[in-house]
This record gives sequence, structure tokens and C-alpha cells, in this order.
Amino acid sequence: MTDEADDLNEAEDQVWCDSQRQYVIDYLSREGLEHGRVGEWPAWHVSPYVAIWAIESITHPGWVGWWAISGDLPTDYVVCGPERTPRAAVREFGLRWKEAAVAMAEGREPDEVVIGRPEDAAMLAPLLGARAETLLGWANDDSVWDDDP
Repeated sequence: MTDEADDLNEAEDQVWCDSQRQYVIDYLSREGLEHGRVGEWPAWHVSPYVAIWAIESITHPGWVGWWAISGDLPTDYVVCGPERTPRAAVREFGLRWKEAAVAMAEGREPDEVVIGRPEDAAMLAPLLGARAETLLGWANDDSVWDDDP
């Protein structure tokens, strides 16, 4: 019985990851980001909530140029920073969204982040802030990461 449940979970995970990958590819296309390949599998994920995707650099093929995030949260991308790890990407998204949530709650337009319609900012700010805190919690939790510092 356990093996069947594990197989079903693995199959569901595969379907979810495949759909998220395609969603990220479509998102990056809509955003007009010129990029190389999108990883075949998430660099890190907690199915069905969040996936971090390595996006290949155009100018440095074979290297991660950006990280994208998808799942039960806004889809977004950031430049791959000097740490070059999925954990650093989760932290970057968390910090970026935390700052954006504060700006939205104060009635200001956030820098570099567009979430929903401007007239919905006050309603969306706490939701974005909660997602940011979850990401930052994961980024700071060593038990979530295998070998990533």
C-alpha cells in the first residue's frame, strides 16, 4: 500500500512540476526575457506550493542567469546573485516581496514588482507579505536544504 501511495505522490509531483515548468516558460515569454534553457526539473521545490527554476544565461551558456519562482504564489524572476544557489534565490524573492508588500500597504508603487492591479494593492499586500515571510523562513531553515549553505 505504501509503495502505491509513494508512486502516486511521485506521479502527482511529476505532473505538477511539468505544469509549473511550462507555466514559467510561458511567463518568461510574456515578460520578454531572453534566456536559454529552463531547467527540466526544479532546482528546489515543495510540491504543490513552490518551485524554484534555474534559467540559463544567454550570454554565458551553461550558467544560471536567473532564478524563477512559481506555484501557489506570484510567478517572478530575479537575476542569479553571487551565491548562485536555490536557497539564495528563495531568500532574494522573500526580501524583494517583503519590501514590495510594505510599499503596497503604504500606498506606494513597489520597485520592480507588479502584483495585480494597483487598486487591489491594499488587499494584496498582506498576502504578498505572508508569502515573503514563508520564503524567508524556508531560506533560514537549515533542515529544508540538503547541502546548500
